[in-house]
Amino acid sequence: MDMTQKQLETETRKWLARLEQKCSKLQAAKTPLKTKVEETGLENIHAYVADCKHFMKQDDWVLAFEAVVYAWGIYETLERLQLLAP
Repeated sequence: MDMTQKQLETETRKWLARLEQKCSKLQAAKTPLKTKVEETGLENIHAYVADCKHFMKQDDWVLAFEAVVYAWGIYETLERLQLLAP
């Protein structure tokens, strides 16, 4: 494994662990504005986490890293819009 692949593996594992820790405690916020966006956002986070794990098993660290970055993007967007509750 070359240095780039090793770095991608390290970063993927780090960000996946952080995201899983945060996701284990969250749910859609119970607000009057609860919409399909919130539910779909959480579903997409979980789907990208599953994709990340799949690509990790395949040793495809580029796609694994890409999947966890997408999941983080969705998580941070929902968090900034206050659509998540701890």
